[in-house]
Amino acid sequence: MLLTLPAGAGEKLTITVSPAVAFAPATLIVRARIDADPDNRAMEIVAESADFYRASEVPLNGDQAPHMNVFEFRSLPSGTYEVKATLLDAKHQARASVRSEVNVIQSGGGDRR
Repeated sequence: MLLTLPAGAGEKLTITVSPAVAFAPATLIVRARIDADPDNRAMEIVAESADFYRASEVPLNGDQAPHMNVFEFRSLPSGTYEVKATLLDAKHQARASVRSEVNVIQSGGGDRR
């Protein structure tokens, strides 16, 4: 299931995750769009399944930060992943948070002889 959160008036943070379904080991691309705001100081992106966790955090320079940030999570094993983006202020408090779900399917390669 691919969940794309629409950008609308007043939304501080939106994400798009692709692909919605992938074969393991998978590379997920997360595009996070933020509205310009002087209080934006960092963004954390997490990809988590029952058996796997990976996170990335980037500093933001307030209203001078890029509106679009792209993150890559490589070599993810099979599982259902919750991808979460959190926009943080100077005190490392959440200003906004969004989630998406992605399925990484076990590869059917099998035994090749």
